[in-house]
Amino acid sequence: MRLSNNLMHKTNLNSILNNQQEVNKAQQQVNTQKRVLTASDDPSATARALLYSDRIQTNEQYSKSLTMLDSRLKTQESVLTNIKESITRSHVLTISAGSGALADIDRAGIAEEISAIKETVLDLMNAKTEDGRYIFSGYQDNTQTYSFDSTSNEYKYNGDQGQHKIKVAEGVEIKSSDNGFDVFENVAKRLDVDRASLTPATSSVYVKEQGQFDNFHKAQYDASPSAPANANTITVNFTSATTYDVLQGGVALKSGTYSDGVANIDGMEVRANGAASLTFDLAKPEKENVLNTLHKLEAALTDPSISQDDYEQVLADSLVGLTNAKNLVSQTQSGLGGRSNTAQRIVDANADLDINNKAAKATLVELDMAEAITELTKHETALQASQATFGRLTNLSLLEYIR
Repeated sequence: MRLSNNLMHKTNLNSILNNQQEVNKAQQQVNTQKRVLTASDDPSATARALLYSDRIQTNEQYSKSLTMLDSRLKTQESVLTNIKESITRSHVLTISAGSGALADIDRAGIAEEISAIKETVLDLMNAKTEDGRYIFSGYQDNTQTYSFDSTSNEYKYNGDQGQHKIKVAEGVEIKSSDNGFDVFENVAKRLDVDRASLTPATSSVYVKEQGQFDNFHKAQYDASPSAPANANTITVNFTSATTYDVLQGGVALKSGTYSDGVANIDGMEVRANGAASLTFDLAKPEKENVLNTLHKLEAALTDPSISQDDYEQVLADSLVGLTNAKNLVSQTQSGLGGRSNTAQRIVDANADLDINNKAAKATLVELDMAEAITELTKHETALQASQATFGRLTNLSLLEYIR
């Protein structure tokens, strides 16, 4: 076989170019610290690495969502803490307002502080998130949560019962807020009698022992929609100057004795005021938000015409309402704490998952530096050898041989 100069030049040039390409590739691998530079380098590893990249990016988005969730929960926790402190202060003032030694000016001073607390609580209930949305309005978060209705003389809830959620992991959503209906509207009022139904109007019935009356009310109140119209009507007959009997819906319940015109019946102080009998209805269990509780308390404190019995009933309503409101806020805070703990566990789990995904991806596409430098050195040596060989071959000719 005859070797021409062109063939030798071409063969050596190709060798140099191939070695130079290998050197360039090795240098690029070292510089980028990537073993797989293009999909053609390792198609299988590239495909699997793309899957891990998707998981890593998804995990990063979940991390951002968890950060937002943590911020929302902390904001709500701060608001609820301030509301509970305000309710606690109102409770203390209500107890003080029950002192029989207070003059009108003292009550007015308490009313002024109650009014300030009410405005503070209203402002807190209308708190917003960092993006200007009302925290406690549910899905209606562009609507102010609470406002005063001058027609009904009450504070109204303007939101709904929706609950925003944030997805923090695959198949896991956590509530990022609570609506005002569940936190503030669902507060049970004090159980009482319906004094508007009292007949004759000259008689009176007041609850004096709340715990005893609560047991009586819960045992006797018929909440069934199909109950007769008089199912919750209580009749007290004064059968003599010292005895009485009690009927509910026309059915005898009990009998007893009384003195000085006052019958103490299951926590109720009943006064006939000359009547032979009287009737009244057990009040339906109701809910009332703390703003309306404070509003009514403020009105009673500044009303000089209110009777002592009615004033005491307002204080009793306020004490029970404030206590129940504070308990409901505390329950909501407990729920927030549980959600925060769950979110933190997911943060930890996502961090572990992120480490595993990045390690698996690195195994597929990233570089072993020691091996890569060895490869680079090998290809550089091969390139140098090819260049040296090419230089010698170019000098091989018949003239050189004769010379």
